[in-house]
Amino acid sequence: MNIGILALTTGGRKLAATIADRLANCRIIPVDKNIAQTFRNNWQKYDGFIAIMATGITIRSIAPLLNDKEHDPAVIGLDEKGCHVISLLSGHLGGGNALARKVADLTGGQAVITTASDTLELAPLDLWAKAQDLRYNDRDILTRASSILVNTGRLKIFSEVEIEALPPGLIKVENLDEADLAISHRSLTDDGPVLHPNNLVVGVGCNRGTPAEEFAEALEELFADLGFSTLAIRNLASIDAKNDEKGLLHFAKDNSWPIAFFDRDEINTVANVAVSSAALKAVGAQGVAEPTALLSAQTTILLSRKRKWQNVTMAVAKAPCTLSAQVLEHLNI
Repeated sequence: MNIGILALTTGGRKLAATIADRLANCRIIPVDKNIAQTFRNNWQKYDGFIAIMATGITIRSIAPLLNDKEHDPAVIGLDEKGCHVISLLSGHLGGGNALARKVADLTGGQAVITTASDTLELAPLDLWAKAQDLRYNDRDILTRASSILVNTGRLKIFSEVEIEALPPGLIKVENLDEADLAISHRSLTDDGPVLHPNNLVVGVGCNRGTPAEEFAEALEELFADLGFSTLAIRNLASIDAKNDEKGLLHFAKDNSWPIAFFDRDEINTVANVAVSSAALKAVGAQGVAEPTALLSAQTTILLSRKRKWQNVTMAVAKAPCTLSAQVLEHLNI
């Protein structure tokens, strides 16, 4: 975490020097007469700010710069004696609460944390979801679920992946209609809010020269028919003979999906897959989409057997996935 310190008074600058000396990746930002301009000039350069000044000055200075909690840097404020260390902005995902506690330890002061889940000793849902690599297409899903958690003291979870343990306040239920929140690779758009685990592997075969657009169209059709969310895709898989296939590589890059490649000897060890005479003739492998999906997912479970389009084949495997009680502590402070 890259941290900048701003201080106004002589005492504040002395404290800033002490903190910068004891906190890793931390540097003092020279402050000119225009505090707001100093923040503006440095807003994109740091993951977090320590403001040793009156809280009102800090708030008025950063207000025009605020975007959202997923992108704003952490901001903490403290007095020049370091007695009160206040987490002002991006307490969870931005690491503000963790930074406030760290600075309070250094100054001997009191961290002031106002996020409800922390004060009620409940799980910070956003940090739990991040630690479990759960994805969502609407930030409001976590906002609404967090509201239920802090207002009732519990959040009922239905999960299609294994649960080893859950953090405080999260309760497993067996039926979807009982749940406040679902964990599933399915879209479930008509059944309430859902977070998607990172557990689907899409095996891909193709003809030479297939453009990226054809892969995208095939996947969209396949996942729409299956009712799956592309947010649950962990990676793609294919045969190593396709590791220079430009359309496939561009398709993967456009979606930030890694590709696992396997050679024909590995592919030919996989049992219970559809045998392709075309693949046998072209590359000496019994198939591509089904066996590479299974190999990459390290499973025997195919959620969708091979489906063929003019130039593309795809299959979907489900990789093992287990939810735990782990909550992200935060980014290397």
